[in-house]
Amino acid sequence: MPVIAGCLRKATVVAYRLARHGYGSPERPIAVIATGEFWPDGTLRPAVEDLLGADAIISELHWHDARPLSAEAAAARVCFEEVRDVAQAVTDSPSGRELAAAGFAQDIAIAAERDTSRVVHLLSGGAFIAAC
Repeated sequence: MPVIAGCLRKATVVAYRLARHGYGSPERPIAVIATGEFWPDGTLRPAVEDLLGADAIISELHWHDARPLSAEAAAARVCFEEVRDVAQAVTDSPSGRELAAAGFAQDIAIAAERDTSRVVHLLSGGAFIAAC
């Protein structure tokens, strides 16, 4: 099964590519995984931007008729669609606050952009390569 990197910046194109190749169906199910990051003590924490990116891909898959969604995927889709201001949600998150405090507020805006990239990256030989 292929591994594709996705995020808010490319949610629509990733979902389109998956749907175009028949993924998101009972015959070709997929897993959408929000990666996360680490707290200062080294323990894993969810990353809002990663969660919203995964949710955005699930939402787009739903609009491309990927069916049936698992209960978890359906909940993720609804959560994403209810977030009115994605940029503010990322800004208010722990990683957003850390980036701003470190002088990287611009990175928050970039991470929260929706569908600004048209390139899908596929894992091949241990590295991600541009697939389209």
